[in-house]
Amino acid sequence: MNDLFNSFMTGPDEKGRFGDFGGRFVSETLMPLILELEERYEHAKTDPEFWAEMDYLWKHYVGRPSPLYFAERLTGHLGGAKIYLKRDELNHTGAHKINNVLGQIILARRMGKKRIIAETGAGQHGVATATMAAKFGLACTIYMGEVDVERQRPNVFWMERLGATVVPVTDGTRTLKDAMNAALRDWAANMDDTHYVLGTASGPHPFPEMVAWLQSIIGTEAREQITAREGKLPARVYACVGGGSNAMGIFSGFFSDPVELVGVEAGGKGIATGMHASRLAEGVDATLGVAQGYKTYFLQDADGQMRDTHSVAAGLDYVGVSPILAHLRDTGRVRFASATDAEVIAALELTMRQEGIIPALESAHAFVQAFKEAPSLPRDASIVINQSGRGDKDIFTVADAFDDPAWKLFIAQKAEKYRA
Repeated sequence: MNDLFNSFMTGPDEKGRFGDFGGRFVSETLMPLILELEERYEHAKTDPEFWAEMDYLWKHYVGRPSPLYFAERLTGHLGGAKIYLKRDELNHTGAHKINNVLGQIILARRMGKKRIIAETGAGQHGVATATMAAKFGLACTIYMGEVDVERQRPNVFWMERLGATVVPVTDGTRTLKDAMNAALRDWAANMDDTHYVLGTASGPHPFPEMVAWLQSIIGTEAREQITAREGKLPARVYACVGGGSNAMGIFSGFFSDPVELVGVEAGGKGIATGMHASRLAEGVDATLGVAQGYKTYFLQDADGQMRDTHSVAAGLDYVGVSPILAHLRDTGRVRFASATDAEVIAALELTMRQEGIIPALESAHAFVQAFKEAPSLPRDASIVINQSGRGDKDIFTVADAFDDPAWKLFIAQKAEKYRA
């Protein structure tokens, strides 16, 4: 596995902090669980039996390594640098999320846990968790904001068919941050038999480091693949950023290299409108705070109350961001941008028409910035975009965005059928 925390990075220190960010701000009730998880995780890093199981299931169950695909028609259409897609949407369950879930559930079984809980926004982490819980015969509860349940109904359907209990969270904004709060409460109340499979590189230590480490397989593969194809490193690597798991995964393969790393956040309806979920991009007024067990930049008001967020992509609609990415932004190692909902839909349509590939709305944020910048780079340069999820889960949102009349008729006919 890639050595994620190389000499460039400061941390984590003994308190789980990356510079000014991170830590573990949890109740005394949760601390024993956190410490046990950290101990198991540290042991797993160098445990041959752990890696033998991971490698076998990554290859034969998940389908790794995922391909690195040269997007020839997009490259020709845009001009400039060669565009490569790291196709983690081809993993079993359709996203990068299963990389982390697999590792955490193996650790949970080693700790004797019989029940798994998780939070999810876009639903891909929920599907991956429900899938692995079914494979290993574990009880599973998924917390999902009520808003996200509605817009990601296909994923809710599959989670339930896989045997998971999906709990719609009606608190707050009824989105990802509220689902995470509900999962943390459940974990504190059921610590003896339950493990919380946190899905992103956020939360209390060791979760940010552990999730990033388990996702670093993406970057390890991508670096090997691009150098084999091009004989040199890419000029830039792009990834969307919600909590930060897929970005940390692919960026980790290039931390020690002279490669520009670009994270793309949810610009929603525009930064100036306040209806967005961007925390690290230029011009955003996110501020330091402590919530959900860690310290990072949050979208919050002067009293420390979390503000409402918005994104066309449910998986990016999060009020905080990975403490590792916050540290990397402040130290200048990662550059951040934002993409609006309208830009995302346009990039999605272009990719579909040029390549016959349907990226998830989350991943399409990274495509927006890459498409803006590729034409200005030399033709002998290359860029890599992390396609972290596939777009079939977004059928309702995308059909609405395109205002498709045939889709509207189909929904109306279905509604009429059920009313009858």
